Amino acid sequence: MIEKLGLWAMHRIDPEQGHGLALKALNAGLVPLPGPITSTRLRTQVAGLDLPNPVGLAAGFDKNAVALAPLARTGFGFVEVGAATPRPQPGNPRPRLFRLSEDRAVINRFGFNNEGAEAIAARLSRRRAGPVVGLNLGANKDSADRAADFASVLGTCGPFVDFATVNVSSPNTEKLRDLQGAEALLGLLRGVVARRDALERRIPVFLKIAPDLNDQELSDIAGVAVECGLDAVIATNTSLDREGLKSVHRGEAGGLSGAPLFEKSTRVLARLSQLLNRRVPLIGVGGIASAEDAYAKIRAGASAVQLYSALVYGGMSLVPRIAHGLDALLERDSFAQVSDAVGTGREEWL
Repeated sequence: MIEKLGLWAMHRIDPEQGHGLALKALNAGLVPLPGPITSTRLRTQVAGLDLPNPVGLAAGFDKNAVALAPLARTGFGFVEVGAATPRPQPGNPRPRLFRLSEDRAVINRFGFNNEGAEAIAARLSRRRAGPVVGLNLGANKDSADRAADFASVLGTCGPFVDFATVNVSSPNTEKLRDLQGAEALLGLLRGVVARRDALERRIPVFLKIAPDLNDQELSDIAGVAVECGLDAVIATNTSLDREGLKSVHRGEAGGLSGAPLFEKSTRVLARLSQLLNRRVPLIGVGGIASAEDAYAKIRAGASAVQLYSALVYGGMSLVPRIAHGLDALLERDSFAQVSDAVGTGREEWL
């Protein structure tokens, strides 16, 4: 009831203010914190990372790693913070975050607003042992060498995280998505992997892609992922598509996330699963708001999933509901562990 009242109140103020209050509520202990959620069915391994369950928090919620301790107790199997850029930057002008309540969706055009890699690394260095924590790597808007920015952030923050995600798929930094082209992406990833290999402790490197890619572009990315030895691909980031939206904010510039993205992102996921054929694991993101949604992503080819926008409408109590519900679905279908279900329903999405 407290959470429902809190959501009701936050939906009556500016969305970005509400986001800030949500982080403060977490740190103040005003949000349900059930602790680790796991079972023999939910426990899994992705890219060498041991996860108590496959339900993760997507990047963007805790950009500056200010709520790591409470997020570790929300029931997520893993958490991704950021995106971080080498230097602090304010991002795009406000307003830049919009709720599309009729569509159960969100549009944002933040533009990698964050306090910079050094400040974020300082917080990450103080985190307690516990759930897997990763960092989304970004590039400064005014950088002369954006490809080098990703490696720079990894060098600064890499010693303090369990994985790093190369984010070339945000639509809110001009021409960033150009780096998804095969040649540019190959050069960028080679630089990031070289920086990773120079760290004292090897961490997995993931790549996050856009949902608005055609089949040839997906094929190119699959080839690059294999050639570079990527540890996982996250499919997908936000979309520029606005088809079928009803909200008054549907025309706002930025990336669309939430329920309308579910089908499109799951089709991209399934196609990548087909192209990669288990050579690189996949993490499914986009429109997950229930255990059934998470299960569909896993059956389409995801070894783990992430969510964020659904929390705007369902609150943090959604996390344990999805994890426990996923466990029940796996039991219903006689899967001994979540990894046994990966890709079993892929053909439905192709």
